[in-house]
Amino acid sequence: MIATQVDKVGPGPRIAVEHAGTGELVVFMHGIGGNRRNWYDQIDAFAPYFHAVAWDARGYGDSDDYEGPLDFRSYADDLARVLDYFNADRAHVVGLSMGGRIAMDFASRYGSRLLTLTLCDTHKGFAGFSEEKKKAFIASRKEPLLAGKEPKDIAEPVARTLVGPNATEEAFRSLVDSMSRLHKESYIKSIEASVMLDVRNDLGSIKAPTLVVVGSEDKLTNVDMARELVGDIPGAELTVIDDAGHLSNIEKPAEFSAAVLGFLKRHSRR
Repeated sequence: MIATQVDKVGPGPRIAVEHAGTGELVVFMHGIGGNRRNWYDQIDAFAPYFHAVAWDARGYGDSDDYEGPLDFRSYADDLARVLDYFNADRAHVVGLSMGGRIAMDFASRYGSRLLTLTLCDTHKGFAGFSEEKKKAFIASRKEPLLAGKEPKDIAEPVARTLVGPNATEEAFRSLVDSMSRLHKESYIKSIEASVMLDVRNDLGSIKAPTLVVVGSEDKLTNVDMARELVGDIPGAELTVIDDAGHLSNIEKPAEFSAAVLGFLKRHSRR
């Protein structure tokens, strides 16, 4: 792996960021069961061309926990703080799953600070899910934790529902490790805030060049959901990563990085 630096962005809650490279800022944001380690392959691939940054969202990884319930909009405010920390007026923003919903909120509230927007294996909000699918999501993640289990206890069964049928053992173990590192209370807050989110109906106002990426075998946020996003965002492009599940950047890192890196290079100010 390329040499990286880890910083803490204040004031509290402090946000841990790992970064390498120089040039235009690219910020990678993980999903609800992730952390910055999910993006190590991308930091290696992007750092020769951009200043690549992967964060731990508040309450994740080495970032601080926080008091009270989660206001989902706080994530976008934290992202703005990260841009300020690196003295970047604008950035390329890449978000996967929950990170994609954070990126959409950032596009709505801080649109002038976007160079490009990349939405990976994500959706417009859980309000658009069927009640059955919503209950299944909560039952597999939140309910066992409230019953006394720890994140490491649910990591393997949840990971099995997210990876594609042909995922490597290395990709699967990477996801299990990620979920095992979750901060229990902050994770529960994230689940509650995510499920309460309204469906976004303002995507037509996004002006930044946008790429939507989805794994062909993603069962949680499938290809049809990705196509719906593309239809809602003016000029958006779609890339389907063959034989990848919900964590397409981990299961197919080379294919994922090639698609996103090519998109960013086409829209770089350099």
